[in-house]
Amino acid sequence: MRKFYETKPVLFAVLWIVIYVVLMAPLRGSYGDGSLQMLLGLVAVSTALLLVIRLLGIEKELGMTRWLQNGKALLWLLPMWVLSTGNLWGGMSLRYDGITTVMAVLSFLLVGVAEEIVFRGFLFNGMKKTGSLTVAIIVSAVTFGMGHIVNLLTGHATMETLVQMIFAVAWGFLFTFAYLKGGSLLPCIAIHSLIDVFSVFARDNETAHWAYIVATVAAALVYCLYLKKLPTPEPEK
Repeated sequence: MRKFYETKPVLFAVLWIVIYVVLMAPLRGSYGDGSLQMLLGLVAVSTALLLVIRLLGIEKELGMTRWLQNGKALLWLLPMWVLSTGNLWGGMSLRYDGITTVMAVLSFLLVGVAEEIVFRGFLFNGMKKTGSLTVAIIVSAVTFGMGHIVNLLTGHATMETLVQMIFAVAWGFLFTFAYLKGGSLLPCIAIHSLIDVFSVFARDNETAHWAYIVATVAAALVYCLYLKKLPTPEPEK
């Protein structure tokens, strides 16, 4: 496994993306976000990913042993923390009942873990090693957004899915630049998980929904341009 990871890091990442999508899309489509099946699938994927990272000894390489470098220059990622609350801008309501809410929250916490490891930790790092940094940033962000096309398989409308993809691409750039300039995957995991968990308690509000999308795209443009100018920290030894 180590040789595969070291010699073909991009293929290694793509393999994990395929595993994640092939396993989770049918579970989400058939059973829903608050199902035991969805939670168990995410537990299995997240555990496997963390075990692989541990076996390969790449925690430091992926930036999973420290919180954030040069937090002041990064404005402590404040724009991203503010945007993470966007699902609550239209108010709060319970979308699920009882234990279903608990399982949905736990599932979405693990979505943040799995997707950040796969798209930032594996794919972005793999492409950064083997090619252009600019291409690595774009591919990591856009692939993350394109990954939401699987929502078509879970009953979402085409236009709704297209909007989700644009929204996810904006977040993809935010996560990628924050990871590159902060040297840590942990804040990305935390913010990603918060976004998804807050969606469990979001009230349907069309105006707030569109305000969140527009604010995210605008903030991504401004904040990423700011982050781009900052120095990139040296990898942790």
